[in-house]
Amino acid sequence: MILVVGSTGRVGGMITRTLLGQDRQLRILVRPGSDYRAFTATGAEASFGDLKDPASLAMAFRDIDTVITTASAGERGGDDTPQTVDLDGNANLIEAARTAGVRQFIFISALLARPDHPVPVPRAKALTEAALHDSGLTYTIVAANGIADVMFPLVVGYPLSVGKPVTLVGEGRRRHTFIAARDVAAFATAAIDHLAALNRRIEIGGPEALSWRDVVAAHERALGCTIPVQWIAPGQLLPDLPPAPGLTQLVSGLMAALETFDTPLDMTEVSRTFGVTPTTIDELLGSLPLASRGR
Repeated sequence: MILVVGSTGRVGGMITRTLLGQDRQLRILVRPGSDYRAFTATGAEASFGDLKDPASLAMAFRDIDTVITTASAGERGGDDTPQTVDLDGNANLIEAARTAGVRQFIFISALLARPDHPVPVPRAKALTEAALHDSGLTYTIVAANGIADVMFPLVVGYPLSVGKPVTLVGEGRRRHTFIAARDVAAFATAAIDHLAALNRRIEIGGPEALSWRDVVAAHERALGCTIPVQWIAPGQLLPDLPPAPGLTQLVSGLMAALETFDTPLDMTEVSRTFGVTPTTIDELLGSLPLASRGR
């Protein structure tokens, strides 16, 4: 049986739906109050628990062979922070998996994760990767580049939806292989029991290295109009983001970090190995709801 942690999130939900479509035996770890009924109605078994409560994880791991986790504090706020969820919570999950004798632990991490990263979430992900290395578990780390259908609606779609210009950081010329969430889910599910995925960090991105200028231009093609753009220096806060605890600091920090390097991943070999064809930006924007594209 497979345990998915983070099934109510974007990527975790896609992983869950993919596995249900494959008729896999599936359990999802959910917190009381979470909206998980669509998954249990289509065959998933729910187990109530919280990464911050180690005692609640034991039942979730009963008869589990593989665990896939996308869980992150993200923008939730309150008691859910990069420290309590992305670091301590994942440490609790690793220990529960080790105790249960799980065969494969699949961790959705970030390409830019490193222990000295100035942004708390990718820093915590790097430390979790190190903990997995040292755990004795057979692991797969899916190190995803920036997730396009998370970043693009925040940076481009939301400001346009409230009548504001798009704000870019620095010169907006650094190029990154942003990846669609559905492709992250596809790589994660393809990694289950795949020999090429065992005890390996798999770096994944999209099929094209794009600057933020390119991203804006792609939105202009999709919308058929010119998009107003304004610029801020790295270190300044983006002015027009959805109102959520910590979101402005998180996204502004990530945007500043992305202006310091390029990530031109060649996905040819990894795509062939796992049978996943990365989604282009035009394909992605063509599939997003109009509201997510700024209308």
